[in-house]
Amino acid sequence: MGAGSTSETIAPGTSGATELAVNGMTCSNCARHVTEAIQGVPGVAGASVELEQGRATVRWKGSPDVPAVLAAVKAAGYEPNVLEGEAGTETARKWSPLAGWQFNVVVGLACTLPLIIAEWGFGWGMQPWFRWVAFLLALPVQIFCGARFYVGAWRQLKVGSSNMDTLVSLGSTTAFLYSVWALFTGSHGHLYFMESAAIITLISLGHWFEARTSARAESSLQALLHLAPQMARRRNSDNSATLVPVKELQLEETIILKPGDQVPTDGEVVFGDSTIDESMLTGESIPVEKEIGAKVFAGTANLNGSLFVRVTATGEGTALAHIIAAVQRAQNSRAGIQRLGDRVSSVFVPLVVLAALGTGLLWGMAPESARHWSALLTQYLWAPSVPESNLTAAVICAAGVLIIACPCAMGLATPIAIMAGTNAAARRGILIRDGIALERAGKITAVVFDKTGTITQGKPVVVSEEKYGSGGRRPIVHEMKLAAALARRSNHPISQSVAKLYNDDYPFQEWVEIRGSGVQAKLRMDNFQSAPVLVRLGSLRWLRASGVDLTRGKNFEQQWSEQGATLLGISIDQSLMGIVAVQDTLKEGAQEVIGKLHRRGFKTYLLTGDNPLTAQAIAREVGIPSGHVFAEVLPEDKAGFIQVLQKKGERVAFIGDGINDAPALEAADIGIAVSRASDVAREAADIILLKSEIHAVPEALGLARATLKTIKQNLFWAFFYNIIGIPLAALGFLSPVLCALAMGLSDMVVIGNALRLLRWDAFLWQNCVGESLRTWILTMTNSGWRVGGN
Repeated sequence: MGAGSTSETIAPGTSGATELAVNGMTCSNCARHVTEAIQGVPGVAGASVELEQGRATVRWKGSPDVPAVLAAVKAAGYEPNVLEGEAGTETARKWSPLAGWQFNVVVGLACTLPLIIAEWGFGWGMQPWFRWVAFLLALPVQIFCGARFYVGAWRQLKVGSSNMDTLVSLGSTTAFLYSVWALFTGSHGHLYFMESAAIITLISLGHWFEARTSARAESSLQALLHLAPQMARRRNSDNSATLVPVKELQLEETIILKPGDQVPTDGEVVFGDSTIDESMLTGESIPVEKEIGAKVFAGTANLNGSLFVRVTATGEGTALAHIIAAVQRAQNSRAGIQRLGDRVSSVFVPLVVLAALGTGLLWGMAPESARHWSALLTQYLWAPSVPESNLTAAVICAAGVLIIACPCAMGLATPIAIMAGTNAAARRGILIRDGIALERAGKITAVVFDKTGTITQGKPVVVSEEKYGSGGRRPIVHEMKLAAALARRSNHPISQSVAKLYNDDYPFQEWVEIRGSGVQAKLRMDNFQSAPVLVRLGSLRWLRASGVDLTRGKNFEQQWSEQGATLLGISIDQSLMGIVAVQDTLKEGAQEVIGKLHRRGFKTYLLTGDNPLTAQAIAREVGIPSGHVFAEVLPEDKAGFIQVLQKKGERVAFIGDGINDAPALEAADIGIAVSRASDVAREAADIILLKSEIHAVPEALGLARATLKTIKQNLFWAFFYNIIGIPLAALGFLSPVLCALAMGLSDMVVIGNALRLLRWDAFLWQNCVGESLRTWILTMTNSGWRVGGN
């Protein structure tokens, strides 16, 4: 039986997603609002919005509720329409020079460049004939290119909101209508047709660049969405294969994978062997060997063998779907730091309109005061370009204020950084729950490690044993056989290592496992003894607390504890029968991980239920300070230890992988679960490392710090830009054209700063901010810009 002998037929199927055309989106902020509106509809599994194409893809958990999504998007101030069938989708994706912002850019440049050349190159601005030419060139820009801004502003106004479209519409219309009035009344002053056209053209050009560059921030998620194929080979009873849509697969059915296939869904290998590239899930480039019984995951790539795979999960139940949902949840969440930007953005546009009105009134009713303040700043800056006419100055300076104010930069500052940060993390096999977790991770000061399965491999083996007899009991009991039988019923890794010693069994009564301590049961030593004895297998600390005399084992305990072994004692009533030394090897690179954390300023701690000597030996080997080692800590006390550190002012990250770690993961500021973590631990964790190793811990925390730093930089730039730009525009130091250029650049700075996270490197990141600043200063200097003086 083999995959190579199968034949294939094709069965029809339908898509599990809905494609929408969304009109009215002009910037990344708009795309974010549309995404949030869609995500808020019950039954939506995820949403992906493509700003440049004006398109949204809605993925469903169950039955689609398209009318609810359309209503939610419409309530947000945008115009949605369902794209019917694949043809509609392809049409929406097809590039055209006159589609989207390309239309504004092409038409705007065609009309604006001649105006700029004529006025700035040939000085024709005051020629009577050219004033009419300028009007004819600016008119189509204002009507056709400006329509997108007018419609967007009107839609927002209808839902009681305002956005950047409002400011652009007011600013460009003010300059254009003033020029039309001056032209038709015969005024001999300068007309601002070139400025009104340039405003719309430059901002459209900025939006076009913004849409293209911000799409890079979604690249990882888009790659994930397209990893799993839409079709699968379903095995028939005669070993032939039928090509069916993946959504039609049922649990327990068998699919066939050929070399080079993408795995369509999660499953378990039932026949064959191969190697599979799982780098998209774990970030690990080395292919994984797969044989009968091995798990395979949707989206991974089968490399060189044929496999028969039993389906174990479909649709939203696959690991890939969970990863996509986690990334989307993180990208659509809001960090606490975003509240400041949200509060300012919510009142920003009305404040800017008031500021523009105040500017117009200042120049129109108190021009001497306005020119006085402008003259005071001239000695520190450059000569302003203010029209001689007070009315003209009032109109142009007010238009400048409207244009330069940019609420987009403030709105984008946090979500674009979170989007880039979570995508960069996903590429490295790091899943972050949400923006709040990412923000908290960026503030961590102390990292607490569990030992077994985190610092160590979690695969302990028995390295030595010592027997002391059955304490005079008759018949004589084999100590290690009894220990193996007691341990067999426990799932703890250390118990399982002891259970492998022997296969004997005993008729235990009242067997019970005491979490973090050991196991115990009652056993009749012979058929004639009336009362059973209490037998225990567990930590020496527990046995000692239970009254067991450990005197005979002191030398063995000292010897192996110093070598980092975990010690388990076997006892009958109060007598020690023997001790088992169990050792677990360190994870590869554990010392390097601890060293990286120390170099980046993190404090490290080791928290374990093991004995102090063993814990100290492990700590010495990996480089954790001896004063930061806490041993013999019961599982229920781990959370309390975390809280003690927090009371000392530490922001704590806890790294664990077991059910016992769930309380500590929940109590920590950030809980990090490694790949083999139990379901409970994963549920409690804020960050999940898809790799089983802990190499990604410094990377995850470093990336979180870099993301938080980026958010702060973006917010600072957005506020700084407006605090500086609005007064300069109000006092005439920036013309409306320069205001439009500056507004577009502010969005590009915020987006560009966030996109650096996609290529994040711990060492380079520490130096790139200063280097970027130096490069910018040199560029401005070589271009002839001056910071002070005329």
